[in-house]
Amino acid sequence: MPSHYDHAQVQEFWQYIWERDDVYELSEDATDPTYVLGMFPYTSGTLHMGHVRNYAITDAYARYRRMRGDDVLHPMGWDAFGLPAENAAYERASDPESWTKACIRRMREELETMGFGYDWSREITTCEPKYYRWNQWLFKRLYEAGLVEYEAATVNWCPDCETVLADAQVDERDGDRICWRCDTPVGRRELDQWFFSITEYAEELHDGLEDLEGWPEGVREIQRNWIGRQEGAKIGFELSRAVGSAGRESVGAIDRDESNGTIAGVEVFSTRPETVCGATYLAVSPGHDLARILAETEDDVADYVETVRERGPDEVGFSGVETDVRAVHPLTGEKLPVYVAGYVLEDVGTGAVMGVPGHNERDHGFASEHDLPIERVIVGDEDESDRNETLENEPYTGEGTLVESGEYDGLESERVRERLVEDHDAIQADVTYRLRDWLISRQRYWGTPIPVVHCDDCGHVLVPDEELPVELPEFVRTTGNPLEEHDSFRHTTCPECGGPARRETDTMDTFVDSSWYFLRFLSPNIEDAPFDAERANEWLPIDVYVGGDEHAILHLLYIRFMTRALADLGLVEQREPVERLVSQGTVLYDGEKMSTSKGNVVAPLEYGAETTRLFVLSAAHPEQDFEWTANNVRGAYDLQQNLYRMATEFVEKADTRVERRGHDEYIAREIDRTIVAVTGEYERFRFHRAATEIRELARLLRRYLAYDRPHDEVYRRGLLTLAALISPMAPHLGEELWNKLRGEGLVVEADWPEPETEPSDYASERRLVERTLEDVRDIVDVADIDEPERIELLVAPAWTYRVAELLADGVSGDVDASIVADRLSAADIETPTRETVESVVETLLERSPTSGIDPSLTFDDERTLLERARWLIADEFGADVVVHIADEANPTKARPGKPAIRID
Repeated sequence: MPSHYDHAQVQEFWQYIWERDDVYELSEDATDPTYVLGMFPYTSGTLHMGHVRNYAITDAYARYRRMRGDDVLHPMGWDAFGLPAENAAYERASDPESWTKACIRRMREELETMGFGYDWSREITTCEPKYYRWNQWLFKRLYEAGLVEYEAATVNWCPDCETVLADAQVDERDGDRICWRCDTPVGRRELDQWFFSITEYAEELHDGLEDLEGWPEGVREIQRNWIGRQEGAKIGFELSRAVGSAGRESVGAIDRDESNGTIAGVEVFSTRPETVCGATYLAVSPGHDLARILAETEDDVADYVETVRERGPDEVGFSGVETDVRAVHPLTGEKLPVYVAGYVLEDVGTGAVMGVPGHNERDHGFASEHDLPIERVIVGDEDESDRNETLENEPYTGEGTLVESGEYDGLESERVRERLVEDHDAIQADVTYRLRDWLISRQRYWGTPIPVVHCDDCGHVLVPDEELPVELPEFVRTTGNPLEEHDSFRHTTCPECGGPARRETDTMDTFVDSSWYFLRFLSPNIEDAPFDAERANEWLPIDVYVGGDEHAILHLLYIRFMTRALADLGLVEQREPVERLVSQGTVLYDGEKMSTSKGNVVAPLEYGAETTRLFVLSAAHPEQDFEWTANNVRGAYDLQQNLYRMATEFVEKADTRVERRGHDEYIAREIDRTIVAVTGEYERFRFHRAATEIRELARLLRRYLAYDRPHDEVYRRGLLTLAALISPMAPHLGEELWNKLRGEGLVVEADWPEPETEPSDYASERRLVERTLEDVRDIVDVADIDEPERIELLVAPAWTYRVAELLADGVSGDVDASIVADRLSAADIETPTRETVESVVETLLERSPTSGIDPSLTFDDERTLLERARWLIADEFGADVVVHIADEANPTKARPGKPAIRID
């Protein structure tokens, strides 16, 4: 029988057994299973190390929960729509569907080779009509609920991808706005687009973050910042200008009354309404309704709006154009100039700002560019000369005392915020959010067709449910949107009037597919609904969800929105989809993220599936980045080989005994301690620490075997425990070890190991043994003892443990030894002199700042443990080791948790 573990030789066999026995398939009768899910992969063609780390985490935890007796739902599917597949097919003179299906076949084979335990009966693929039919069905339900809008908007446009992008798909890098997929600079266009009204849930999405205690704070903070809740006030400004004609008309949201020369007011939002008296101008965005109205009659406004229409805010800088309109200050009545300015964003606040250059950096930059007055109405503690210098160079943005503000002079700025709302109807408390509605339109082929037709007579008409899915037609190779070039798809009839109509040629953002896919896994074959609502109410939320925090906005915010929308539609009861989120870190190579573009990718199977899995789990905490090094991979490989060799040698040439000795009891107890420790580490997803515990137990068992013939039952149990504990991380190895050791059934279906005793204080026990070993080593080293013959461990007398308990219970500080002695006497505990008690008290208090007073081990516990562990010292130093109790009246240096040591 070979003693070398060959993963490739055994993996096919065990995968066959697992599949034969359907060990991962969840019964339809399961009630509230543990739902473990990794963010499903985009069908890029091959697995990369990020996939492996993600899915190794979910697989290890799912296996662990299954061994703990849980029903476990652990499914897999494919995020199969999207622009990369379309581009890849174009480059290969193929079509997206063929390319995608080829990628799925290859990636599934790789996942199976890695030994991931998925319930493949629940596999879903988002590009299949039976799936995206329900994208369309949900679109219709959201539309009917008023959560879908079709409107003209200035949107982000990627010229390379030839499609619009949602705000969350535009990255900021070195001051540039670039596409999240291709790194191309993003421009702006005005187009009619479809939006999901995620802003309707802005407040709930923001407030709900406080309850997500199982989510990393970093992810929650990213979402808080993206939602961007701001408290402040809306301030109304009336507008006026000289006009030469009469009449009244309504344009957009702005009423224009030219008979009396006034234009209805514009509202601005400000987080600092107390600075209103420092406003020296008003500015609106190029997309604001006022800008559009003025562009009809003012050529310079029209020219400016046209110039900046497709440019981002960084490109336009502090450019702007003054209009003929004036804003009437709501407190002073002063008429302020009104500008159309590119730095004012249409979709932030109200799309208009009151320019307060003395107290806002961007306003200060605009005012400086256009020679506008800069007035300061809040001062801090600096003197007047500092105030004047600051006015010229930078705004003052702190709190302080109001000046040049009429009746509010001398008041603190925080108080004035409240007073302004109380005193003026034109100023009202308000809350705004940075979050914008979710733009779902994409001008590409490989996505879910939007189930709408455009009729000249009926307007936008939804495709009836019975005609769903609206399927994609055959792919047409073109540089633009292929659906625009597909006449038979584009031309249709109106479902309402039967007249000619144009089918919507935009497809849905692929993040729509993934915003509810976790629900489809619950009932993937249901035909009359997107998911089984009763099962969803029973099985949600997802217990553990694993993925990268780069999806904090693009995906995780969308699934939170969609779940709430579905709840309001009456389709689910749960409003938060995920209870516990694990954000896995990045795998690095030479300090950089593994990337095909950097040429530093290590193929998942290059080192073998089992070694790769074990390494990515044992290298670091799941949320931390780690460096891929061949040396550290070797450690994972060596652990497997050592475990396999130990099991093989035990089966082949076991030389054991049946009588049980003290050091056998130590090993039995250490097995229990390891079970408790590893269990805790799996619960906390600290697989790296679980691997360390397994490695340490294996090392101890090898030392135990070398020290003496092992006790058959104890040693066999130790090896079976190792097989079970490592099997969630290295399942093929776990099965092979379990099988060699004649474990009952399959380890994947075995019960999780249970300790024979209850080592609740296992950490204290380990500390005592480790500290004692270190003390012996230090004495031998300092005293320069080459070959000690006898080592005595002197355990402190029993009464000293009672002293430690009293001190731990709070009798500390200026301790009177007589108080401790009286308490010991009241408990019928005999003690030596008060001087001895005082000495023990002082010693324990001196130790407490560093090692603490730890009364968790009793006198009997400590003496028994040292008796059982003395073989470790004897084995290391080749000396006789004995354990005694120190003199009651003169315990020398022996204290609870720290025996005295004598070496001859």
